[in-house]
Amino acid sequence: MSERQFIGKDPQSFGFSAIRYEKRNGRATITFHRPNVLNAVNHDVLREMNIALKDASWDDRIAVLVLTGEGERAFCTGADLGEQQQFLERPRDYWKWMGEFVECHERLRNLGKPTVARLNGIVVGGGNEFNMSCDLAVAAEDIYIRQVGTSHGSVALAGATQFLPLIVGDRRAREILFLNEEIPAQKALEWGLVNWVVPRAELDAKVDEIVDKLIHKFPEKTRYTKQQLNFWRDLSWHLTIGHGREWLSIHNTSPETWEGVRSFNEKRMPDYKALRQRWAEDQRPEWVDSDRTGEPVNNE
Repeated sequence: MSERQFIGKDPQSFGFSAIRYEKRNGRATITFHRPNVLNAVNHDVLREMNIALKDASWDDRIAVLVLTGEGERAFCTGADLGEQQQFLERPRDYWKWMGEFVECHERLRNLGKPTVARLNGIVVGGGNEFNMSCDLAVAAEDIYIRQVGTSHGSVALAGATQFLPLIVGDRRAREILFLNEEIPAQKALEWGLVNWVVPRAELDAKVDEIVDKLIHKFPEKTRYTKQQLNFWRDLSWHLTIGHGREWLSIHNTSPETWEGVRSFNEKRMPDYKALRQRWAEDQRPEWVDSDRTGEPVNNE
């Protein structure tokens, strides 16, 4: 017989740097490994995660995947806006980046094995989309969850707009996505965004407990149960993610995106008032000028 190809590999063989990838006792763990930027996601994270998720899926020794963040400050805070700066001038490259992001979520949701989000710190923007792409979530009691798209010049369409109505209901989803307010862990539990909230000192013990319970289940029956449970998420995702990718790429040239990224990098609040004033005065608010300052095009 030929050598078997569809198997897992030694995590050390991949040489990852943006994530940590570990396997032990039937569990694979992926850790966002960029604590200096609150575990924000860049292309290296997505590229390495796609490789690790494929490996975990193929490894028959692995029953459960745990996703977490390095340190105690952040689980994940979404896209690295420092990296996103380049896409303001080349939105076609954002389309490529978004393809990696989409692939990562699809691999996570279709792993064929249960996944547990270990929420060790704040969960912001795209970080919450990773939380929701996991099957279960355990949170430390001092963390919060927050969506930030309408505050930061983006749209949370890589899971949040699709899955939040299914998880928390329509009205709460609108509250979360329109107001962008922090949701403390206890409220997240009450709303169904997480399954368990525990004192930080007990976080690992609770995750271990859930992982152990999941390991002691039939793997094929678990896999197909997951597939059936994914139906409504898959439906909303596949009806929207393609044109969402296109829309976000095109709108990287818009003043709202420019102001959102620039204000973040300049460590200030976005100037919402000035943008709304340009709309009210009809100063061609959908366009930025040719010297790329982000100011509106002069009508005269």
